[in-house]
Parts: sequence; C-alpha cells; structure tokens
Amino acid sequence: MNKVLKSGTGWRIGWNPAGEYQGLVGGDDWAFELTTNELADFCRLLGQLVDNMRSIQAELMEEESIACEAESELIWMQVEGLPSKYSLRLILNTGRSCEGNWAADIVPDLVTAVDSLKFF
Repeated sequence: MNKVLKSGTGWRIGWNPAGEYQGLVGGDDWAFELTTNELADFCRLLGQLVDNMRSIQAELMEEESIACEAESELIWMQVEGLPSKYSLRLILNTGRSCEGNWAADIVPDLVTAVDSLKFF
C-alpha cells in the first residue's frame, strides 16, 4: 500500500506503511506519529464519538452542550460542545505523552477524511 496524506485547514491525517509509526495526526502547527494500532483506535473511537453526538442530539435542548469520552488501552479521546458542532481532543495512553486537539469548525472535515481512509 502507498503513502496517504490528507490535509485541510487545521488538520492532517496520514498513513505510511513503512517504519515503526505508520500513522500521523495533526493540526496546522502540531503533529505526531501513531502506530498502526493507535491509528486504528483513533479512527474507531472517533466514529463512536461522532455516533454518540448524533444520537444524543434529539435529547438535548438546541443550545445545550455536552462532553463525551471514549478510551482504549492506547488512546483517550473527548468531544465537547454542541451535538452539531464540537471540538475533539486526543491523548495517547502510551509512554510518548502526546496530546492534540482540533477546534469545532475543523472536526467535520477531519471526520470526513478519516471516513475516507481505508488502510487496514
């Protein structure tokens, strides 16, 4: 499989099958590499969080915000804001101590890019 790098305003996600770290996530001014398993967890947990925010939308008042978390052994993630517009935060649970976040106006494009990656 070939290298893949997708990027837009405020976000980057990539895949390179060579090397110790095959994945990449980042923003405009930060990035860190992920193992295959970390990237798989990132994609899976992001999907769960997006689904959670969609499903809870009907139960909240229009201006009511919420925070939802999802975690694996490798990654902790949180979305926070309105069900229709929320920020995303990521912390690696491994020894590298990496942390990143995306603002609410960036998350929809990042989610679309993650949904279009088929590298596993």
